[in-house]
Amino acid sequence: MTKQKNCKYLFNKNKHGLGNEQARQKIVTLAHHTTNNKPLLMETIKRCAWAEKQLDAYKDYHDNEWGVPVYDDQKLFEFLILEGAQAGLSWLTILKRREGYRKAFAGFDVEKVARFNAKKVEELMQDAGIIRNRLKIKAAISNAKVFLAIQKEFGSFSQYMWNFVNGKPIQNNFRHISELPATTSLSDLISKDLKKRGMKFVGSTIIYAHMQATGMVNDHTTDCFRHRQLTMNNE
Repeated sequence: MTKQKNCKYLFNKNKHGLGNEQARQKIVTLAHHTTNNKPLLMETIKRCAWAEKQLDAYKDYHDNEWGVPVYDDQKLFEFLILEGAQAGLSWLTILKRREGYRKAFAGFDVEKVARFNAKKVEELMQDAGIIRNRLKIKAAISNAKVFLAIQKEFGSFSQYMWNFVNGKPIQNNFRHISELPATTSLSDLISKDLKKRGMKFVGSTIIYAHMQATGMVNDHTTDCFRHRQLTMNNE
């Protein structure tokens, strides 16, 4: 079977709910395969407009992470730090520094971050692998302490967050990127509650971005290949 036929077979199989994550990964791999420096099968892969014509790392993030439901507290804490760091910046700026943040913030171990002291803050202020903004760094540390308090109250931060959507992702059906909201009444509510608990850099825009990243909402546009896949997975 040629690569083109094989890719179309996998795509159709996955489209009807018979494929799996491995098949999806192979679709993307085949779609990126090149011959004579010319991409093959790009018509098979249609992404959200914001992910098109971007670096491979950006596309990989879109294809493999954005919108996938996250229930792991460590991963949720990671996105909380990264989304907070993004405030006023582009997501690509943060994505390029993701491994720098992982190293700087103890692998996103919330208990370790909560114990960071003033000396550690000064150390991080010299770390070129992250955004050296004192307010954001200190907020990440204080937010870790609130995060732990929420875990103690609700059993997990995941339980706390997913309670807002009754444990089930919100399925949106936006046709164009221009339709995607920056905030919603729900992100307003979560933001207000987190601020009340003492968190910082958790405005409604940041919280909605966190909801999108961790799959609390499926905001892939309807023409994107991931919209249908995630919709089926979430049913």
